[in-house]
Amino acid sequence: MSENKGGGLFDSFKRKGKNLEAEMSFFEHLEVLRWHLIRSAIAIVIFTSLAFTYYDFIFDKIILGPKSPSFWTYRMMCQLAERFHLPDGYCIREINFNIINTQMAGQFTLQINSSLLAGVIMGFPYLLFEVWRFIKPGLTDREKSSASGFVFYSSFLFLLGILFGYFIIAPLSITFLANYRVSDVILNQITIDSYLSSVATLTLGAGIVFELPIVVYILSRLGLLTPRFMRSTRRYAIVVILIIAAIITPTPDILTMLTVAFPLFLLYEVSIIISARIERKRNKSLMHTPRNF
Repeated sequence: MSENKGGGLFDSFKRKGKNLEAEMSFFEHLEVLRWHLIRSAIAIVIFTSLAFTYYDFIFDKIILGPKSPSFWTYRMMCQLAERFHLPDGYCIREINFNIINTQMAGQFTLQINSSLLAGVIMGFPYLLFEVWRFIKPGLTDREKSSASGFVFYSSFLFLLGILFGYFIIAPLSITFLANYRVSDVILNQITIDSYLSSVATLTLGAGIVFELPIVVYILSRLGLLTPRFMRSTRRYAIVVILIIAAIITPTPDILTMLTVAFPLFLLYEVSIIISARIERKRNKSLMHTPRNF
């Protein structure tokens, strides 16, 4: 009787030790994650400081770029309008609005916020690299091999989306909204916060949307998304993409909306191809897996 009690007590202590070991492992993972986040934050701070140092170029050439009629996008639109004999409205020669500051610390806050925004964009690839370093030890060799290009492809798609948002979506939206007038009595005096928020939202939003193939890849690997489902919902996806394009570029012409929607269509089709490829690999792996009867 006493032996049973002693054995039960020993088993209880043993289970307690295992629980403590598991808890220590959990906290060790939190510690590792903390250092990954700290290194990412340090990288963003460094890029933010760099942007703060060269702020004159960033503000005059990059942030205020879509406000100038000499912006690359507007020059290309004028050349296309001249070559294909498009209506005069496609060539942007003036943008009628002034940028004003209405707060005492508004310009200083502008420099801090825009420098931080530039730091996040430039530090995004390193942030992805730290995420990859954190999840890599928990993957099998096969999973590591299949996801080896995660940082490169994610960074490439994000950069591609940033460029598309900055050179296509942002200038088209800004010119339409700036030149839209309900009455000639009303003058467009845009606060710097509103202007920066519009440019940042459109640019970063495009960068995030362009990560769609990566999201589809992860969901397909987890078995939560199949190419059959994506093909069956293609018509609904087209409607959603057109709605998104119409919201992002509130211009009245269909050509501008299709210009924004086309890359989104392309991303969706590429995502279907990625999901189908993963499904083929999974089925091939199951066919070669020995079964025990």
